[in-house]
Amino acid sequence: VQLQASGGGLVQAGGSLGLSCVASGRTFTVATAWFRQAPGKEREFVAAINWNGATTNYAASVQGRFTISRDNAKNAVHLQMNSLKPEDTAVYYCAANVDITALDVTTATGAETYQYWGQGTLVTVSS
Repeated sequence: VQLQASGGGLVQAGGSLGLSCVASGRTFTVATAWFRQAPGKEREFVAAINWNGATTNYAASVQGRFTISRDNAKNAVHLQMNSLKPEDTAVYYCAANVDITALDVTTATGAETYQYWGQGTLVTVSS
């Protein structure tokens, strides 16, 4: 499966951005997550959604500000980011786990859990 992330850009603190991850190559009814990596820092978990959208999970740092959703008819997963902060500045990656259909996304927060990765999209939040 190939993942294409888009939607990054420059936004002022307090603003909003929406990211999208579109899959090709197979049906996208799999657990999908967003990670991010800021300059000089390790990649970190942001949010995840299970195969049918019934279960989501968020990092504490984005809880209440970010919303992950999916549209399986369009092979897409979205990340709506509101109330953005300068510390949200990072390259955002979408990732998918295709091995476990009913992956428990409430515990699947490690990057090693996901086999397929998009190319990343840069989000810059200015203060």
